[in-house]
Amino acid sequence: MKEKIGFIGLGLMGHGIAKNIIEKGWPLAVLAHRKRDAIDDLKQRGATEVTSPRALADACDVVLLCVTGSPQVEAVIEGENGLASAGKPLLIIDCSTAEPASTIRLAASLAPRGITLIDAPLSRTPKDAWEGTLDVMVGGADDAVARARPILEAFAGRIVPTGPVGTGHTMKLLNNFLSMGYAALYSEALMIGAKAGLTPQVFDSVIQNGRMDCAFYQTFRRYVIERDPNAHKFTIANAHKDVTYLAGFAQALGVANPVGAAVRNSFALAVGAGHGEDYVPMLSDIVATMNGTSLTK
Repeated sequence: MKEKIGFIGLGLMGHGIAKNIIEKGWPLAVLAHRKRDAIDDLKQRGATEVTSPRALADACDVVLLCVTGSPQVEAVIEGENGLASAGKPLLIIDCSTAEPASTIRLAASLAPRGITLIDAPLSRTPKDAWEGTLDVMVGGADDAVARARPILEAFAGRIVPTGPVGTGHTMKLLNNFLSMGYAALYSEALMIGAKAGLTPQVFDSVIQNGRMDCAFYQTFRRYVIERDPNAHKFTIANAHKDVTYLAGFAQALGVANPVGAAVRNSFALAVGAGHGEDYVPMLSDIVATMNGTSLTK
């Protein structure tokens, strides 16, 4: 018999993940949320709805989290009526992008209470979440990862064990540092080109199918060239949060990360200018406008 699954965090990624879990035959309960569309869709597919993390823990064997970051993870686990307050054994799979130090601390705090926490952050896009082809980085003990694997396989095309708990979130920060670094580089290069009279179309004709092409560039260019606003539905505010987590992690390690600081500042400027809810490829327009040029003329 399949374990009962709970899900908290039905945002752009979470909705598709939860849809795949229920379609693959897992009993699913979801937490009430202020945005009803995802919950109503999942209920039509057979999910049940609960009103608190504690009620979710009471009803489930395994709970997946896909929330914004460490403060939200800590709140739904340790807060009033949180998952831990149910006082029962539980496997928590944290698919959020969180701070490794928080993840390690939580795991150590929960273990004596019979609650196992593993980190399983995600890579790729909401489209991949919907299609069940996400990449997942998993940190945790071998037995816990083995227990989680069949659930992860419901929505992942690739699952990569990374080591002990916390290493999944570490790898996720590095992955997002690279991807957001590309976004900052593309945006600055496009702006310089436009300022010099080189169109984004010419830029794209050189980069696409060349050595500097990659899957991330393909979604980025779909906004720049085709003006598809939904090419990569990941907000600039979330990108800024992730590279800020990386800065804190590097500081805790006592290492210099000057490139990371530059990437973070690119996103900090965009957030400070009021563009936090724009999607990452839109950084290209923001950087261009700040420098008195346009990518659409």
